[in-house]
Amino acid sequence: MTNGTLIAGLAAPTQPWPVSVTEPATGAEFAEFVGGGAKDAAYAADVAARALPGWAGTPAVARAAALQTIADRLREPEPAAELAELTARETGKRLAEARAEVGMSAAFFSWFAAAAATRDDRVTRAVPGIRHQISHRPLGTVAVSTPWNFPLSIPARKIAAALAAGCTVLFKPSEVAPGSSLRLAEIVQEQLPEGVLCALLGDGAELTRVWLNDERVRGISFTGSTRIGLTVAELAARRLVRCVLELGGNAPFIVLDDADPSQAVDLIAGAKFRNNGQSCIAANTAWVPRSMLGEIVDGLAAAADGLVLGDPLDTHTTLGPLAPPGDPQRMTDLAEDARRRGATVHRSTAAVPDRGHYAAPVLAVDPPRDCRMVTEESFAPILPVLPYDDLADVLDHTRKAALGLAGYVAGTDLVRAIRVAEALDVGIVGVNTSTPNTPQIPFGGLKLSGIGWEGGQAGLDAFLTPQTTAVAEA
Repeated sequence: MTNGTLIAGLAAPTQPWPVSVTEPATGAEFAEFVGGGAKDAAYAADVAARALPGWAGTPAVARAAALQTIADRLREPEPAAELAELTARETGKRLAEARAEVGMSAAFFSWFAAAAATRDDRVTRAVPGIRHQISHRPLGTVAVSTPWNFPLSIPARKIAAALAAGCTVLFKPSEVAPGSSLRLAEIVQEQLPEGVLCALLGDGAELTRVWLNDERVRGISFTGSTRIGLTVAELAARRLVRCVLELGGNAPFIVLDDADPSQAVDLIAGAKFRNNGQSCIAANTAWVPRSMLGEIVDGLAAAADGLVLGDPLDTHTTLGPLAPPGDPQRMTDLAEDARRRGATVHRSTAAVPDRGHYAAPVLAVDPPRDCRMVTEESFAPILPVLPYDDLADVLDHTRKAALGLAGYVAGTDLVRAIRVAEALDVGIVGVNTSTPNTPQIPFGGLKLSGIGWEGGQAGLDAFLTPQTTAVAEA
């Protein structure tokens, strides 16, 4: 059983918390870990708090150098291959996508290394005779909690930003895919002073409660469901702990009436089937002009039928298994709900392996707007396709949605497409692209999709606190 605690001075957890990891491609046990409990979380907070003054006082250029070394290490062939295979086996994502995630993780460390090295203080003279010096200090010790679907790049996005700012980090990875996250933590720890990063596998509710009740923990960055995120926010509110919460998504993909149908199909398929449909910014609904409905549906059905379901380590595979074992049945339930309520359901003819957590992609054409497949985040290769006659009606519907993380627009008139994108009440929009996110830009959700920003300069600022010193000049 592998140790799931990476905390300086703690050889093994004092409150063992066993975790069994299932390989989605086979349904068999893949690995066993042992995490810790409340006492271990408290000990980790002690370690991180002791390390804070030294790391916060380290010059920004030195912190940047450490982060860049981490990025370089992640790009080396051996650790990159190890991390990619671990990620593919734990999550079910294709090996090519896992390799890309390793690369994205390295890019986050590189970006925040550069951002830390170039972050300048400011001086302003807004009032005659007064010089205002505006400096930025590390927020303090922060907690980071991440999901299983991107077990490398989401931790990298959070940890790199916090470290760049001079914070120490308490990291709680997902128990669904802990091996890859913990290996990433080991690589990061190798370049840091002792105690700057503490990783602890365990019950999320228990560990988070300990950390958010500790007055030395000044911030939390959490990615996960809206339901759990609201609980985290309630706990944090008791001490006004700063939150960055990236929560559920329900991204609309709007096809405009001037769009090229074949291009639109490719973009929708990319936005839906990437990462086996298990991405928070995956297209969750496709809105299509009624005049184009048949052509778009035929194209999407052909794309779904042409997918090859199989072992994510097999280069011929184009859609892997779903990570949670109950997700294939959940997909079936969503499809059946839509069918009962009048949708035409197309199930992909792609062959489904007879073991593992596999599910053939599903399209539901013209379901009612209040059915579960439309209102809930499906987090699976299942897509409702809704015809529309009035674009304003579609925009009104999406603005009223409870979630607002991402959206997509396809159209040949870019001025119009951008105008439609700007009308969406979401944090990030892809116009004629299914991959809108990158380390250099801010990413976050509106409404019940979260609060705060990751990536870009805003991602660094999330872990900094400004201090203004007003100096009367003689």
